[in-house]
Amino acid sequence: MYDGDVLAGNWRRPGKGTIPKVPAEPDLVVEDAESGFCGAVVACDKEAVTLEDRFGKRRLFPLAPAAFLLEGKVVTLVRPAAAPSGPRRSASGSIAVEGLRAKVAKESRIYVEGVHDAALVEKIWGHDLRVEGVVVEYLEGVDDLPAIVAEFGPGPGRRLGVLVDHLVPGSKESRIAAQVTSPDVLVVGHPFVDVWQAVKPSVLRIPAWPEVPRGVPWKEGVIAALGWRVEPAEAWRRILGSVSSFADLEPELLGRVEELIDFVTEAR
Repeated sequence: MYDGDVLAGNWRRPGKGTIPKVPAEPDLVVEDAESGFCGAVVACDKEAVTLEDRFGKRRLFPLAPAAFLLEGKVVTLVRPAAAPSGPRRSASGSIAVEGLRAKVAKESRIYVEGVHDAALVEKIWGHDLRVEGVVVEYLEGVDDLPAIVAEFGPGPGRRLGVLVDHLVPGSKESRIAAQVTSPDVLVVGHPFVDVWQAVKPSVLRIPAWPEVPRGVPWKEGVIAALGWRVEPAEAWRRILGSVSSFADLEPELLGRVEELIDFVTEAR
């Protein structure tokens, strides 16, 4: 509770010099004084700021004077100062190649299990892959991986990298991966049941990914535990939309994707 009425008096015309100006930095939690909408800053330009509440709802507000409350105090939000100039970075953290033009794709490929894996890899490493001319395709599962590899026909100059979910000792996935022995194929994986878990919980403002009981479909179980009243496709859009750079992902995924990119682009 705030002390007294923070909007008492003519709060839209405060005395000169009495209202602090606060940069609208990402994750700063403020309240729109007029509507009462409270949320964290997720974007800001020269005219408006976007706030996201704890339910994932976003609203756009103009950067009007004395329009917000910060810890119960009236403030004026302003656009943050520009970061120091330097080489532009891609979402993966690599130096972005300016003026990049499409090139003919290499014969080498990276395969991932599903469409969600492909979307996440594209969002973070898409620039790097286009620089290298590497295409990412999804498999809809790895049960037939040995046959898929044979059909691909790996060889020198035609390498294949495969990213597998839940690649841990004793798992079905580990037994399937062990059947692939070509020196021109690299199968790596992360320990997560699904690529959703590769997104850090803090990015979604949750304490941790829920434990889902055996026998319950994993995605549906997660959605129910989090109290999200959405279908899995909408939940994934929410998750993917929260990711903006490599810093939002767990290192167990980051390292494996970088390893695959190095493998399929390495001259042999």
